[in-house]
Amino acid sequence: MSEVALEHPEEHIAVLRINRPQARNALNLAVREALAQHFTALGEDEATRCIILTGSDTLFAAGADLRDMVERTPVELMARRNLWQPIAQCPKPVIAAVNGYALGGGCELAMHADIIVAGEGASFGQPEVRVGIMPGAGGTQRLVRAVGKFKAMKILMTGEPVTARDAFTMGLVSEVVPDAEVFARALAVSKTIAALPPLAILQIKEAVLAGEDSSLEAGLQFERKAFQLLFATADQKEGMRAFLEKRKPEFKGQ
Repeated sequence: MSEVALEHPEEHIAVLRINRPQARNALNLAVREALAQHFTALGEDEATRCIILTGSDTLFAAGADLRDMVERTPVELMARRNLWQPIAQCPKPVIAAVNGYALGGGCELAMHADIIVAGEGASFGQPEVRVGIMPGAGGTQRLVRAVGKFKAMKILMTGEPVTARDAFTMGLVSEVVPDAEVFARALAVSKTIAALPPLAILQIKEAVLAGEDSSLEAGLQFERKAFQLLFATADQKEGMRAFLEKRKPEFKGQ
């Protein structure tokens, strides 16, 4: 099996599964390149309406592969920076299904998702400081936006992990479920999203991400334009007519 397996468990749903159990799913260059390629392709695939990103039943990703990094030069690391962009810029909704460790690059990878479903035994952290470096794929930025400065500073400066329950309390995780139910729950959420109008979902994600780093007024203006644009879609007519006619809508992404 590839180090990143692509699965299609349901119509319109893609699953990307990291598969390096011998290295605790550490994110080496091959894994990052495969993820970038898959996210690029799935982002352009009209049939894909939701993506689940996961590892195994016991492990999400324990971080970057230090064996792959220890002797790298700054120039070599710079060449890798664009591998995160296809994930960050993917227009499709992404659900991270997290069991076990999501540490370092694994935590940063999970934070690239739009929704995080975590098992009760999962743990999240940024332990880079303990090996003489710092997060380099959004850990100092996305974590602060998710949980606030003071909680983020403790996680970043101590390198200590937090439990799934604590991550949920501080706003890093969308929901926590029993470990054995993580993937099933992520699949259920993805099926709900995939049954909804994909153009509206796309505009929701775009508006949230665009407004995250802008002023309230600029974000509201972007939201209004996106809202108005959806009235040019067939799915808007179908959704509202189905509601008025008391029937189930059939959304086609048009």
